[in-house]
Amino acid sequence: MEKEDNTNQDNNKNLEKDNQNSKENQINDNQEEVKESLNQTEPETIEDKIIKLEDKLARTFAEMENQRRRFEKEKEEAYEYGGFAFAKEALNLIDNLERSKQTLENDETLKNSNALKKTLEHFDIIYKDLISVFSKSDIKPIESLDKKLDPNFHQAMMEIEDDQKEPGTIIQEIQKGFMIKGRLLRPSLVGVSKKPENEDKKNPKNQEISDTK
Repeated sequence: MEKEDNTNQDNNKNLEKDNQNSKENQINDNQEEVKESLNQTEPETIEDKIIKLEDKLARTFAEMENQRRRFEKEKEEAYEYGGFAFAKEALNLIDNLERSKQTLENDETLKNSNALKKTLEHFDIIYKDLISVFSKSDIKPIESLDKKLDPNFHQAMMEIEDDQKEPGTIIQEIQKGFMIKGRLLRPSLVGVSKKPENEDKKNPKNQEISDTK
């Protein structure tokens, strides 16, 4: 009997011990959960705030730098091409000079006269001076004659039959084109060569001979 009682007592003690351990474990688990919840709801530390402020400052400085670069680019373009419209209008001086020169050269009453010769010499001097002034502002004429037609620089106004030149070669310059700082100010108006029509048509007799073969 005594042994049974002792055994029962031991079992009871073990049960009590197990119950106590389980309670302690449950308490520990609850404490861990409370700590985790506290950590989740814990306000930002000073270090976190500093990191966020540093990130905002870095983004702000990057945006400011981008705006500065855009402003510098716009300023450079305004400086380089600000006189674009004025330069285009100034080309009328050269056009009028060329027209006046052609009118004098075609005047029958002035042909072969000393007056015409001296006048044309003055026109040439003025023309060269104008080109020199334009060149100082990086405004340069486009070379066109005997060049292949390039739509980026030339505008074909007419086709002229020519059996000496390759088709599409510029053989007449109606109006001189100009560039400004590597940008097209206005295209050259030109006449280009084409094959004579009689070269494209075969002789009817030759055609008959070729057909009978």
